[in-house]
Order: sequence, then C-alpha cells, then structure tokens
Amino acid sequence: MRRRIKEKPTALVKAVELLAQQEHSEAKLREKLMRREYTEDEIDYAFERLREKHYLNDEEACRRQFGYFFEDGRMSVRQICQKLIQRGFPRELVYSCVPEDKEEHEEEAAFRAACGHFRSTVKSDKIKQFLYRRGFSFSVCEAAVHRFSEEYPDRIEEEQYFDE
Repeated sequence: MRRRIKEKPTALVKAVELLAQQEHSEAKLREKLMRREYTEDEIDYAFERLREKHYLNDEEACRRQFGYFFEDGRMSVRQICQKLIQRGFPRELVYSCVPEDKEEHEEEAAFRAACGHFRSTVKSDKIKQFLYRRGFSFSVCEAAVHRFSEEYPDRIEEEQYFDE
C-alpha cells in the first residue's frame, strides 16, 4: 500500500480555509500565512484574489465586529477598540466605528458588567475598580455603582469609617 504525500495547499486555499473558520483582518491573516511559510508573492496574489471576490475587506469586517461587540453590551468602547486593534485592524479604522452617542451604551454596559460579576455583598469601591479596569470612565463607573446600589441595596456592603 502506497502512501500519498499530502501537498501543501496554496496560500489562497489556506486563506479561504482560515476565513471560513473566522473573519480576520488583513494584517492578522497575513501573519498567519507568514507563519505557515508562504512567500510574500503568494500572499499578495491570494489577497488580490480575495479582495476581487469580496472575501477580504478590513473596513466592512471591522464595522461588523465593532457592531457585534457594541450591541452585545458587555464591553466598554475602549475595551472593544483595544480588542479590534489587537486583531490587526488599523487604529484609525477602529476609532471611526465609534458612534457619537456612546455614553448611554457605556452606562448600560457598565451596569450589566457589575450585575453579572457581583452576586454577593461587595463594597462600592470594589465595583468601581472592577469597572475602571475594564475601560469604563470614572463618571460611568460612578453612575453604574449608583444604579447598582439603588437596584440591589442588599448587595452593597456598608463602608465602615473609624475615628482615631
């Protein structure tokens, strides 16, 4: 019985496989193909063909992914932007996706994050720290903690002050 030696797929075929699994930015897709030892020429040809067929478009992909995370409502806009930049989208493109009226979204997202994370009694400062580490502004953290303490007064631990 003879074994067939499996030939390495072309950069175009591999790129289509990768895009079928998950949407990628051009930069991230190029990085993945380079790691698989495809030449620059092969990758450039593959990208040219993918753009012709509308399989690769950073602007549309970035807007789609931003919209998905924004509508999901669990992340701050700052956190969404960082995630998309890490995925290889250009900084200018990512920030162009940020809507003008983001404040209402931020307050709702911060409140949802606090509700999902803190299920037992906690000090309000701990909630603020948690939200601030996730990219929410100070004013948004304050508003979320205020709403949290109004809706769940039994979950807020009283602050104790000691006189010296």
